[in-house]
Amino acid sequence: MRALMTTLILAATLCLAGADWTQFRGADTSGVAPDQNLPIEIGPSIAWTTELPGRGLSGPIVVGNRVYLTASSGYAQDRLHVLCFDTDSGKPLWERQFWATGRTMCHPKMSNATPTPASDGERIFAFYSSNDLICLDLDGNLQWFRGLNHDYQNASNSLGMSSSPIVVGDTLIVQVENDSQSLAFGIDVATGENRWKHDRPVMVNWTSPILLRGKSRSDDLAVLQSGKGLVAVQPRTGAEVWRYDEPCDTIPSAAVTDGVLYAPSKGLTALQPDAQGGSPKVLWQESRLKPITPTAIAYDARVYSIASSGVLHCADTANGKGLWQMRLMVEIGDKPSRGMFSATPVAAGGHLYIVNEDGVLMVVKAGGEKGEIVAHHEFGETILASPAIANGALYLRSDQHLWKIARR
Repeated sequence: MRALMTTLILAATLCLAGADWTQFRGADTSGVAPDQNLPIEIGPSIAWTTELPGRGLSGPIVVGNRVYLTASSGYAQDRLHVLCFDTDSGKPLWERQFWATGRTMCHPKMSNATPTPASDGERIFAFYSSNDLICLDLDGNLQWFRGLNHDYQNASNSLGMSSSPIVVGDTLIVQVENDSQSLAFGIDVATGENRWKHDRPVMVNWTSPILLRGKSRSDDLAVLQSGKGLVAVQPRTGAEVWRYDEPCDTIPSAAVTDGVLYAPSKGLTALQPDAQGGSPKVLWQESRLKPITPTAIAYDARVYSIASSGVLHCADTANGKGLWQMRLMVEIGDKPSRGMFSATPVAAGGHLYIVNEDGVLMVVKAGGEKGEIVAHHEFGETILASPAIANGALYLRSDQHLWKIARR
């Protein structure tokens, strides 16, 4: 009996604590974390703040008791930073710097450090708009470095690249898509060498690949998005498994939960992949759910998307029927803060965590018959990076600072 109780307590503790956040939108790229004990009141829950160099739109990732993120600095943003901090104290543990080898030109709203890094639990993969790909171990020791523009000299665009890589098994999936030389890669995590390379539609594309879980890890797929549609490939070989040939947006990525994809196509389209490898089944399409910049998020039988006007739409995942909508606006001082939105929302513990470009983090109650902002906090700095949730804490970064938010 005592052994059984110990097992149950341990299981409950793990469920409450959550898990690592190893890439853009988390380990499974859904944006949903298992954490059940995140704070709602943000201000009193800021555990620490630490300063950052240069600029960065990349989200933080968390592996164990360390948080990692990237930045770029210098007049031409040609100095590349990889940073590591202790999750308990915020103390800097190490920093590595490299020179960019590719083009660093970006739109003023972006930076060279726009893609979110990824990890396989043993290594950190830092990717930049300059198409420099750096692999470090968890202690910051260089494992390999690839300047992809050295091999593929036209793979860039003048506005900057923002696609975040993901790890599927022992393969790193990287999209380098633009209106000149558009490519996607499957890269061996241990050596940095290509397992495969695909030519992709020649058009600008800022979306990130997503992970589609199979019945077993060997059945996992990577889904690549472009303005031409979606393609699901086997991560290790790059072999195409299925295709969806309807135009998709090139800024917000597809969302995924419970094996269903929510593609930013014709508004928002719910797709059920065929287990036999055939074309995915269209479950529903809803034009009013069209996301603008942030990727939609599906959570607890609801799907949420943010429109250009700052309106949050909530719909039933079963049929796409709209359930409610609300303007993401709070009172800051004597005037309302509406703001634009770039960061993709994350979800945990029955709430959505949504931050606007003005640096106002809003906690929105998920579900319900109407939308409700239950708390908010003004950080006072521009924030375009998507948050991370890991082990009972939320991590958020601007150009200047990284914050940890957790119950005390």
